[in-house]
Amino acid sequence: MSFQACRQKMERAGLNSWQIERFERDWLSLQAGEKGLLAESDLGPVGKIQRLCDLTPARWDRLAQTVVIKLNGGLGTSMGLEGPKGLLEVRQGLSFLDLTRQQVEHLRGETDCLLPLLLMNSFYTQSATLAQLGSFSNGKVPLDFLQSKVPKLRADDHQPVEFIEHPELEWCPPGHGEIYSALKGSGLLQTLLDSGFAYAFVSNIDNLGATLDAALLQWFAQSGLDFAMEVTRRTQQDKKGGHLARLQDGRLVLRERAQCARHDLAAFEDNERHSFFNTNNLWLNLHSLQSQPLPQLPVIVNRKTVDPTNPLSCPVLQLESAMGAAISAFPKAAAIEVSRHRFVPVKTLADLLLLRSDLYRLNAKSELEAMSPERMPQISLDPRYYSTYDDFARRFQAIPRLLQCHSLTVKGDVHFLESLDLVGDVELCNPEPLPLQLP
Repeated sequence: MSFQACRQKMERAGLNSWQIERFERDWLSLQAGEKGLLAESDLGPVGKIQRLCDLTPARWDRLAQTVVIKLNGGLGTSMGLEGPKGLLEVRQGLSFLDLTRQQVEHLRGETDCLLPLLLMNSFYTQSATLAQLGSFSNGKVPLDFLQSKVPKLRADDHQPVEFIEHPELEWCPPGHGEIYSALKGSGLLQTLLDSGFAYAFVSNIDNLGATLDAALLQWFAQSGLDFAMEVTRRTQQDKKGGHLARLQDGRLVLRERAQCARHDLAAFEDNERHSFFNTNNLWLNLHSLQSQPLPQLPVIVNRKTVDPTNPLSCPVLQLESAMGAAISAFPKAAAIEVSRHRFVPVKTLADLLLLRSDLYRLNAKSELEAMSPERMPQISLDPRYYSTYDDFARRFQAIPRLLQCHSLTVKGDVHFLESLDLVGDVELCNPEPLPLQLP
């Protein structure tokens, strides 16, 4: 079996040699029988790790050597969005990208440091995102770098699938694990080093809890580490997500659900045994990334159909990798426990409702502050009426106040026309075909 068809397809699409070579490594791993599975018998609990709350406050002594990298390749299709998720309005007419830019601009003004903001864009997000940034500049450092697209593979022969009706569905993203080869292969890593930068803080654009922290930066810079991962305690709602564990040789490892065999699922979901999950807030030593071989990340094989909306379309394999998996690939890597407030992602419309409510406020630094230390209320929105962002915006013309709410369940077509105080456990049901308008 040959990689030649994949190579030719990627070359015709204008992809670079480093992108093709990275995908070839994943393809060869697949041919070798690599399934990316991590057996529970090979893993143990993480044990004791450093905690952010134990670090002493710090000044911005290392900021001039630091860059902020945001993963901005997603389109938010799970919310029915057609444009970059980073441009979704979060609060007060401001998007994830707007708030991130304002946070960086505030630190620039406070410290008189350049502090570049770099976006890892995809082919689908680059144009609209750069247009939104307008006159924002990183000086001589580019504003972004591109991740690849890679062929979906036929499940039967591992050759690139053809889908003449919608050829764009022949491609998929390779996962954010490509960040290391993208930084190096694009030449951006060398540009950063030549400009005097040594450290990078990396996080998702939709996690507004992932702000640059002076104590974390100082800890990482003084640690001599190649790589550090921020982790936080798993709760019942996190048990299906990936977790951190320790290999028998003592190295830390990240295991995603797709890397867990069916017979290990009970242990995978055991929050007592596996107490920490990856926030996807990472710290990189840029000198280490340049001087060492690129981390060889395990391949995550996702079984799909070429048209994700049609289960009868051709079965395909999507080869991906997770950037957090590098924790077991770098010689000097560690995890640090942070509070849940540094993990505020927006993966669902329910998450967006929480973020727009009185549970948070924007401070003068354009950072989100939680108004209550208690756990956030559980939100359940009827998927028949709240499946897309347009559905959400039409029905939530005003955002309810949730500070005293324990849970909110909405069943049926309910429209919020004015902001209401929701207290305790609230269930709103409308069995009628016509909308229920509140108040």
